Amino acid sequence: MSCEEIQQSLSLYVDDGLTPDARVAGYRHLEVCPVCRARVAELRSIRSGLASLSRPAPPVDLIPSINRALIVAAAMQRARQETTVGDVVSAWLQPVMMRYAFSSLASVIIFVSVFAAMRPHMIALHEAALAFDQVPVTIEPADPFRPDINKPVSPESYAALRNPFNAESPSLNPGGALATLTSEPTRLRGSGREGDDNMMVVADVFTNGSASLADVMQAPRDRRMLEDFEKALRKNAAFVPAALDRRPETMRVVFSIQRVDVYDRDY
Repeated sequence: MSCEEIQQSLSLYVDDGLTPDARVAGYRHLEVCPVCRARVAELRSIRSGLASLSRPAPPVDLIPSINRALIVAAAMQRARQETTVGDVVSAWLQPVMMRYAFSSLASVIIFVSVFAAMRPHMIALHEAALAFDQVPVTIEPADPFRPDINKPVSPESYAALRNPFNAESPSLNPGGALATLTSEPTRLRGSGREGDDNMMVVADVFTNGSASLADVMQAPRDRRMLEDFEKALRKNAAFVPAALDRRPETMRVVFSIQRVDVYDRDY
């Protein structure tokens, strides 16, 4: 038996409250452990000191105070027995009914006030609806093969278009800064490859669609291109949320970005 185990039962050992087996085990430990023997001696000293204390005398007025308390309790018990059920119900209903009556009156006043304030607006809406019904409306048949090019692409519709590939790569947010990233091209004169400036980077895409640059595998010649890419990632959510893509919450993607010069200004 270790010191930690016997420390929890030393009080019972001193008071002879252990089972015979536990007492024998404790005795064997005390034979070789001076620390636990000192603790037993201390407990025995405390026990003998408490036994030598004189018994405290009760206060003189203890019995009269107990009698008075019993008389008061008996009187209250008799009073409760004499109270009828009707008295209890009446005493309980009076504040409750007053509270509900006040709440009901306040609700009626608020409803009348709101209805009176909204009545002119409701009349105006009714007149506008009647005027709209009198205007003939020509509805052209919708062409499912001709999308409305004036309507911006929503993140939901773009994610639905990429449904077979969402688990492999996150969908770009059509309204994000990364999707609309443009920069003024820098000519690399003398290199024979004007306008050619490529880079390859690694980015972490998170649950809410935001992303951060993790590593640069191939830096571009024009450092502004990398700075613009980082600004676009920090500006807003570059990708659609993971719930729309049905993809893992966090993904790591590799971007291979090429700069292309467009000379047609009407493009």
